[in-house]
Amino acid sequence: MKTLNRFSIIFLLLAFLFGTTVSLAPQSASKAQTPDASPPDHPVKLIFIHHSTGENWLADGYGDLGRTLGQNNYFVSDTNYGWGPEAIGDRTDIPNWTEWFSSPNTPTFMQALFTEAEQHASYTRTLADPGGENEIVMFKSCFPNSALEGNPDDPPGSFEEFSVSGAKYVYNTILQYFATRPDKLFIVITAPPLSDSTYAKNARAFNNWLVNDWLAENNYPFNNVAVFDFFNVLTSPDAHHWFKSGQIERLLTGRNTLYYPSEDDHPSIEGSRKATEEFVPLLNFFYHRWQETAPRQILATPFDSTLATSAPEAGSQKEPLPESPTEAPPVEPLAVSPAVTGVIDDFDSAPQPWEAFYDEAVPTTLTCEVNAGAGRAGNALVLNFNIEVNSWGTCVLFFDSPQNWSASGGITFYFRSAQAGTLFDVDLYAGPAENRETYLYTVEAPPESVADWVPLTLRWADFRRASWEENAGAPFDKSNEVTGIAFGFGSLADAPNTGMIWVDALALASTLSLLGEESPLVEPTEIAPPLATPTLTENPPAQTPEATKPASRSLLPCASALFLPLAMVIFSVWKKKR
Repeated sequence: MKTLNRFSIIFLLLAFLFGTTVSLAPQSASKAQTPDASPPDHPVKLIFIHHSTGENWLADGYGDLGRTLGQNNYFVSDTNYGWGPEAIGDRTDIPNWTEWFSSPNTPTFMQALFTEAEQHASYTRTLADPGGENEIVMFKSCFPNSALEGNPDDPPGSFEEFSVSGAKYVYNTILQYFATRPDKLFIVITAPPLSDSTYAKNARAFNNWLVNDWLAENNYPFNNVAVFDFFNVLTSPDAHHWFKSGQIERLLTGRNTLYYPSEDDHPSIEGSRKATEEFVPLLNFFYHRWQETAPRQILATPFDSTLATSAPEAGSQKEPLPESPTEAPPVEPLAVSPAVTGVIDDFDSAPQPWEAFYDEAVPTTLTCEVNAGAGRAGNALVLNFNIEVNSWGTCVLFFDSPQNWSASGGITFYFRSAQAGTLFDVDLYAGPAENRETYLYTVEAPPESVADWVPLTLRWADFRRASWEENAGAPFDKSNEVTGIAFGFGSLADAPNTGMIWVDALALASTLSLLGEESPLVEPTEIAPPLATPTLTENPPAQTPEATKPASRSLLPCASALFLPLAMVIFSVWKKKR
């Protein structure tokens, strides 16, 4: 160890004497796996978002990136001007990335991006399309984006603009989306340098921040985001960002302007090919590092960079859950954890109208409220229930408009329970109110859910049509438009069903690549049916009595089978009065 330290000191001193800065890969990255810069062992689908510089970089006879990626087992597609919904391909400046990755249109753009398989630049593709979605997303802004105003050490701002602070704001913002998709690898390509030195120090400082500080400052937990410093590689023949001697090296020379110009600030053939030689082995390393953890990672709530940098306010500590530690240890995901594709309710942003309904003819009670600080990293939905024998209770979220969830593979959420063995249902409602379809699945809380959060993935096929409806037992068809989702509680066979559960990070899960054909993470347990028909009432009166208590996955009859028709009648009358 002493010899190694002495060598490292000598190496750094030599680098200093020759005007070169050395930046090595973080230890956390190198320890994640045995370093591997070999090509993937099977074709991997990749898409590159770019404009003219990227087009030149990809092109045969210019940068040769497209052909070289193909030789390394990447099936390459790309976007360019005019591509995609609302011609989003026209907009690739740094301030535009929030529209791509953090806007109401993001699901639409990403669906188009992940399924794109065409070429929009001239490069050779010899691989056959392996099918499925693009797994790797590369994106780059063009050289005008190196004219960032402000000062080199400006902190992140509060809106998008062509400045150091505005650019940091953009990348902090879009990182929140990347955290919801650990099943995709996102590669940031820094903007090329300019020949003009006016803003060169700002560009250098921002790109140093992207490579060295961006992920660390946000305590980013996944390996699905990486940065290639295209800017640095093009500033000097001695400037590099490559995989060398089993680790990532980034060598800086002190020059911050373009060394490889063509007739304008587009990088030349020589500069583009240098970037190709250095980038592709580095991409291979990023890919293998990501693959080691991609199927097992999940972020339970939408990633919030402020959590990593903001001090907690006074009185903001989490309140402990009953019979559980105040601060839960880090969650170790179970055998199959999902990748999130879209948030249904994170319980932290805009409040959703969850509504509680229960049988008021007996001493049954149910409350479902969003409690501050009760979640894994914020708020959670807390359900406190005492369901008498032959009774029921349901907590429902109905949507203002039908939801199309066909692009996902199921739903995912985290939950805790005050005691092991607690029984609850997860319900889906589809179709219009006058012809509503009910699909459901019953869960028994495992012992580990008492002390810690448990992740649960349910595939669409795990939800079965309620026994009181036509086609009882039929699996849910994901092409159905979903009108509501609920957590329900039935009675036990001979005792009240009493307890408390906490739900967090309710979201859609990605498709077969992660969900596979495995059974759900928590095995179902039947809830015994009541012996008498309950009377449906509202709680509180202003809420929609549309929710019903579903049957268990075994499709034995339960309370909801008896009162559903009555619920539909009451709901219709209530709607008209309201």
